[in-house]
Amino acid sequence: MKVIIRRYESKDSEPCRMIWNHVVEEGNAFPQLEGLSEDEADGFFKSQTYTGVAEDTVTGQVVGIYILHPNNVGRCGHIANASYAVKSDIRGEHIGEKLVLDCLKQGSLLGFRILQFNAVVATNVHAIHLYERLGFQKLGVIPGGYFMDDGHYEDIILYYHLLKKE
Repeated sequence: MKVIIRRYESKDSEPCRMIWNHVVEEGNAFPQLEGLSEDEADGFFKSQTYTGVAEDTVTGQVVGIYILHPNNVGRCGHIANASYAVKSDIRGEHIGEKLVLDCLKQGSLLGFRILQFNAVVATNVHAIHLYERLGFQKLGVIPGGYFMDDGHYEDIILYYHLLKKE
């Protein structure tokens, strides 16, 4: 599989929606309780500061997505936030790493100075390993900050990464 990361286009709406909604349905990473409808998806992905798509250039299949946007407004608007989703049947192929690396690059090009994650679920060990390997710094832990589908609460970890000035 040869994967490139490129800018989202409207033609990507349905495969991106399916990947996104699967992560929402898994209930162990994204904060949303409901997935995106067909009518909502394109507008949602276009409304982000940047949406990146991982595409297998051999098959043309969309295999992952990320969204990048401000974490806050005004005097904190230079801090970005992002979310990543990879097609479930091909996780472990380093697509998430490619998405994160492209996100760091795009964030810098777009003028953000910091990328911050507000809620990395403590049981999401693969994401934690990736973020720490890529140089994200742990800010702290919020005990019981994430409500799991089975009714218990998991800790969430906050991370940040300083972005290079391009």
